[in-house]
Amino acid sequence: MTADADPTNDKPLTSDEVETTTASPTSASPWGRVDEDGTVSVRSGDDWRVVGQFPDSPPAEALAYYERKYNDLASEVTLLEVRHRRGGASASDLRSTSKTIRKKLVDAAAVGDLAALDARVVALTASLEAASATEAQEARAAVDAAIAERTVLVEQAEALAARDPQTVQWKQASAELQTMFDQWQSHQQNGPRLPKGAAQELWKRFRDARSTVEKHRREFFAELDETHKGARERKSRLAERAEALAPKGEDGIADYRNLLEEWKAAGRAGKKVDDALWARFKAAGDALYGARVERESVEAEESKEKIVARRELLVEAAAVSDESNITAARQLLTSIQRKWDDIGRIFPRDQERALDDELRKIEQALRSREEVDWKRNNPETKARANDMTRQLTDAIDKLEAELAKAEKSGDALAISKAREALEARRAWLKVIGN
Repeated sequence: MTADADPTNDKPLTSDEVETTTASPTSASPWGRVDEDGTVSVRSGDDWRVVGQFPDSPPAEALAYYERKYNDLASEVTLLEVRHRRGGASASDLRSTSKTIRKKLVDAAAVGDLAALDARVVALTASLEAASATEAQEARAAVDAAIAERTVLVEQAEALAARDPQTVQWKQASAELQTMFDQWQSHQQNGPRLPKGAAQELWKRFRDARSTVEKHRREFFAELDETHKGARERKSRLAERAEALAPKGEDGIADYRNLLEEWKAAGRAGKKVDDALWARFKAAGDALYGARVERESVEAEESKEKIVARRELLVEAAAVSDESNITAARQLLTSIQRKWDDIGRIFPRDQERALDDELRKIEQALRSREEVDWKRNNPETKARANDMTRQLTDAIDKLEAELAKAEKSGDALAISKAREALEARRAWLKVIGN
């Protein structure tokens, strides 16, 4: 056997890695001898063991033949040592190979230091046993980790299967389930081989959860299809009723609004169907509202002259606040209001309201002036004012007399009190007089 490339490693073996033990091809080899009859023996401790016969040939040639046999065995041992040293190959496989080689060494028909070669195999076997134990421990750890990973996938699938189908986002859920299944297949192809019982139990749970999810999905969409079918029928009828309102024009808007409320309560019919039916329903409503827009456009055009006329009346109404005679101001405003009403309605309505607000300000200002004037000229108010005026006048005369008396007597305190009381009465009199 020669030192070819390592089947478990891409790097070929070098000449230094292949150690061979070759005896000199002479009859005086320390490990072999050839008798006169061609019998070849190998040293085994202090004894000699016959390994074969090579008659009718020179002794050196006979020894060389069995020494080559030894070199082949030595190459096998060296290759095994190199494969173990490099790593990558399974220790348990190498261990099996080492046992096979050792069996070959027992009573091997070869000439060389078989005891040393056997010692190398024994040492290598012991090292491989330790590596096999470590390898087995790592394999068990890898299996445990793989079981844990698959258990996580199983629990995720079971959690998805336990959810209420009505709350599931099925597009997302289907993608998640497919991802779980892809991960499961990747574990099977690339991960360690699991014990049959554990693998079957986990797969059964995962398969059952996956089947439940698929069942819920089919039931959900079957129910949804029924719901969509009912909504489609209701909305189709609503679209037809809306289209039938077209002859009414603007007068059909109230009925259309009622149909719109029914549309909102009709439910979903699926995006594409909903969009198509809504396009029909909306087009029918647009036609009705279009009639209103057309009417308002005509009215707005007709209102332009009315707006100009009312603005001119507002300019005239500005004279109401400048008229000092309240009766004349009221007559002027009444005349303007009649002309205002004769102009008629204005569109759009927001412009009409703005103009009305301007005239209303003038009306309110005049009404405030009239209320003040009425209070001032009310007979009862005048009578009360005259009575109070007399009382204040009498009080003022009396206080003036008291003040004169106090000034004559030089009583400073009496003077001060009289003046304060006198000023207060005069102030009241002034207010009433206004």
